[in-house]
Amino acid sequence: MKYFFLSLSLLIFLNCNGQQSKNTTAERAAFQMVSIPGMIVEHTDRANYLAKHYWDNFDFADTAYIHLPQITEQALVDYIDVLFLVPDTVASAVIKDMLQKAAVDSGMFTYFTNLYEKYLYDPNSPMRNDELYIPVLEAALASPIVTEKIRPAHLLELARKNRVGEKAADFTCTLANGKNETLYAIRSDYTLLFFYNPGCHTCKEIMEQLASSLSVNYLMQEKRLTIIAVYPDEDLTEWNMYLSQVPGEWINAYDKGAKIQNEEIYDLKAIPALYLLDKDKRVILKDTTFEQVENYFRQTN
Repeated sequence: MKYFFLSLSLLIFLNCNGQQSKNTTAERAAFQMVSIPGMIVEHTDRANYLAKHYWDNFDFADTAYIHLPQITEQALVDYIDVLFLVPDTVASAVIKDMLQKAAVDSGMFTYFTNLYEKYLYDPNSPMRNDELYIPVLEAALASPIVTEKIRPAHLLELARKNRVGEKAADFTCTLANGKNETLYAIRSDYTLLFFYNPGCHTCKEIMEQLASSLSVNYLMQEKRLTIIAVYPDEDLTEWNMYLSQVPGEWINAYDKGAKIQNEEIYDLKAIPALYLLDKDKRVILKDTTFEQVENYFRQTN
């Protein structure tokens, strides 16, 4: 899942030559941005150059920056914005290179890996993105600075599940009439998995957005889209009371035995969670938003 929050300053920078400042102690009040060579004019090429050279003027050995989040944290947020503009292969390589430079000091390395977790993994972050977080976890596991490997290894295992372009994990869910249904048994050009909880305000908002979306309704009327609303918990009393709130044309089911969560078939660190799949059940959008789903349908149908 990719989100685009490119700041105005970065947009301007990508479209003009940046001015390199002197790196003095007195000028720690600003991040020392690199200059993109004037011969690089294509927007994509400029983004790739900036992603690869973003930290060239930053002194990772200067631990004073750990205590200046107004500089370093903002710099990392802007950096992530840039990473959204480049291919995942490029993003993965430059993240690992950046963390290798940060490993000059254990405190600096830990500081930046914690910031990456805050923005790329935390369920409350609109920038969360498994594809960008995977290289962070891989770098952490490879580094001698990280002595406790259990947690990053577990997070990496979860992040590698149901990746974009790969087949989503199959599962069995149970309908209100007691009938079991498997994900792979559903035949549709698109399948939208909607993991939700009754009483969840955000879940209700997304449900209403999907129900009123012209592109979603068009595809459903054309029998090209199937929405599966899956309740992943075990309180069936609450679920049964909520049945009438779910649109009747959706498949509404619960996960008997809560296997999806207990066996971590899907990483449901945040509810609601949306996954858009193609006709072969390959993941198009992972842990995405309604806006991303609607934009995809608008651009491709």
